[in-house]
Amino acid sequence: MTAISLSPSPARCDTLTRRIRLLVGATIAYNVIEAIVAITAGVLASSTALIGFGLDSVIEVSSATAVAWQFSARDPAVREAREQRTLRIIAVSFFALAAYVTVDAVRALTGTSEADHSIPGIVLAALSLAIMPFLSAAQRKAGRELGSATAVADSKQTLLCTYLSAVLLIGLLANLLLGWSWADPIAALVIAAIAAQEGRDAWQGKGCCAPTGPCSPEATTK
Repeated sequence: MTAISLSPSPARCDTLTRRIRLLVGATIAYNVIEAIVAITAGVLASSTALIGFGLDSVIEVSSATAVAWQFSARDPAVREAREQRTLRIIAVSFFALAAYVTVDAVRALTGTSEADHSIPGIVLAALSLAIMPFLSAAQRKAGRELGSATAVADSKQTLLCTYLSAVLLIGLLANLLLGWSWADPIAALVIAAIAAQEGRDAWQGKGCCAPTGPCSPEATTK
């Protein structure tokens, strides 16, 4: 009897692995720049949301670096063995972000300081809103086909950056155009809630629904 494997061929696995490495590298490079700009602009404007957005970029770098470490292994068995540990790193990074941003946002809401306007922050949020969906979709597609929960989880981290960009942009524009300084910490709390949800999903290994099986040396037709 002939059994047809649903897993990608070894050649396809190699192609997908290289693609994920490239996407992760691009994500790391962009987020390093994003973190520097966002945190600097956030400190200058006393913007909790901008600082939280910058910290999310830092955490996204750590998440992408963990995935890069996993996929640096040439042996599929080694990559699979690193999968759970990488998922834990991604989840913890989400939880750390949610905790920090929540505390800082509550402090801002109950304090007397108000966030200033930040044109650089608005430009950065708009730019990220345009770029992040494409990086996320490409990595998610490759991760699902490869059967990698970590690649999919990291793509959700990148997608989170899209949501955060939209929330941040709304908050900064509301502050600039309407003078709603309270919109900044409220936007930060939304960021924290989304991060906590994604952290729980990563910890539970949710989000990977590859129609094909994970790559392995046995992924061949017999």
